[in-house]
Amino acid sequence: MKFGIVITPRSGAEWATAARDAERQGYHTILLPDTLNTPSPFPTLAAAAAVTSTVRLRPNVLAVALRTAAATVRETAALQLLSDGRFELGIGSGQPDAGAEAERLGLPWGSAAERRAQLADTIAAVRAQVTPAPPVIVAASGPRMLAAAAKFADRILLAAGPQVTEAELADMVRIVRDNADRDIPFSHQLIGIGDRLPYWTSTRLGLSTDELRATGAAGVLDADPSAAAEVLETRRAKYGIDELLIPGELSDAFAPVLARYPATG
Repeated sequence: MKFGIVITPRSGAEWATAARDAERQGYHTILLPDTLNTPSPFPTLAAAAAVTSTVRLRPNVLAVALRTAAATVRETAALQLLSDGRFELGIGSGQPDAGAEAERLGLPWGSAAERRAQLADTIAAVRAQVTPAPPVIVAASGPRMLAAAAKFADRILLAAGPQVTEAELADMVRIVRDNADRDIPFSHQLIGIGDRLPYWTSTRLGLSTDELRATGAAGVLDADPSAAAEVLETRRAKYGIDELLIPGELSDAFAPVLARYPATG
């Protein structure tokens, strides 16, 4: 199992400390959201690269329509250089609300089919023009995006909502496997652990761990480290979900689980 931590900086000094802490704690990857309400991921991840040496760096995830393919190639090449090859290209067709962000940037949003095609073209351009080409992690949730990602992703982030069940996760994995000619590993994001949820999930979405457990939400883990690790290992063996992404707000609650695994940086 590998573990990534999703964090957002509040200041330059705080970000440098958080990046060093993530590396020291044994996280494999530092991830940063790509929205117009958070710092731009490329310069921010470059700052993390400057104060670390082993942890990998990934936007989670670039909305493909918010940049031209040429811009993504240029920024990816810069991050590969500055990180000594530790950059990972997390990318997707974009959440529906990213359409408003594209409009603010003066960029076309396009239909879902057009954005899937743009995604494939951008990934091809990065692989052709960046040396070394970074691993490509594609976020996907719907059947068409999952089937498309199966053709060109190195890894797929199962971009499931907080209430997605294990049966629904299994179906997402099945769609990918039905459309892939190779084994593709999967990532999934932690939604909650014990009685803890991130602020957005609990306050903005109005959900609780009890409600999520009652509906069988796959993203909520038991606070007991042994029980949580057993679930993770079962999913790794059964579905190929070998990476878990941890919201920074939950890193303290997740620490006893992380401690069960050797450093993965």
